[in-house]
Amino acid sequence: MSFFISDAIADGAAVAGPQDGGLMGMLPLLLIMVLFYFMLIRPQTKRAKEHKNMVSALAKDDELVTNGGLLGRVKEVGESFLTVEIADGIEVKIQKQSVATLVPKGTFKSK
Repeated sequence: MSFFISDAIADGAAVAGPQDGGLMGMLPLLLIMVLFYFMLIRPQTKRAKEHKNMVSALAKDDELVTNGGLLGRVKEVGESFLTVEIADGIEVKIQKQSVATLVPKGTFKSK
């Protein structure tokens, strides 16, 4: 019985046999990449495209909710900013990108 490291390495390599490489070795990695694309990347780009279209279509008297939770009605549309009425006589300027969603007409009721 030999206790030398070189003998142990040589015996282990002979028992294990040749490694299977090529496409079968990369298949799990490729499968994970495809899974990430369909579950993470594709839905995120779709959502970003829908948000961009919604923001570009904003018009006067649209009712919206901002990312900060403000509910209001659009009074003026600029290139990068909106003027939003959040209460009677109270108007704030917000960035267009901070609009979270559009709400149905009549949701925002002013006195």
